[in-house]
Amino acid sequence: MAFEQPAVPKESLPRRAYRALLHFLGPGNRGRVLRWLAAGLAFMGISSALLYLLVGLLGMAVPLATFLAAEICTLLRFVVNHYWVFGARNPTLRQCIQYHMANAAAFVVWWVGANGLTWAGVNYLIAGILAVGFSTSFSIASNFLWVWRKRHGE
Repeated sequence: MAFEQPAVPKESLPRRAYRALLHFLGPGNRGRVLRWLAAGLAFMGISSALLYLLVGLLGMAVPLATFLAAEICTLLRFVVNHYWVFGARNPTLRQCIQYHMANAAAFVVWWVGANGLTWAGVNYLIAGILAVGFSTSFSIASNFLWVWRKRHGE
């Protein structure tokens, strides 16, 4: 007769997510998370000022100006995140491409969330605000867990 181990109850998904969040926001990451959020808020202002410069002062067409402002801010924020938020050195083209991919995916998350919630009956303004939360969550996860994750030997 084989000895059977007593069944260990599985931890619920919300409990695991809560523990992962506590670990993520622990002392080792807390400063990085706060710097990441501060950089995001600062770049909201920078992108608005850049858009005003391109459209309001230079008379550029809005579609071109929004594209240029977004790309300039994406590149600048990549550098700020790399050096200031994560304290890394020697940014790589691979990381820059990953960061662009993560930004594009966060936009898709925002777009799907805003439109999906609106379709489900949520006011479009509330849906847009909630979708910002979805895309911000995606961005922070992709930045910390993919683009600037600690690799073996670092």
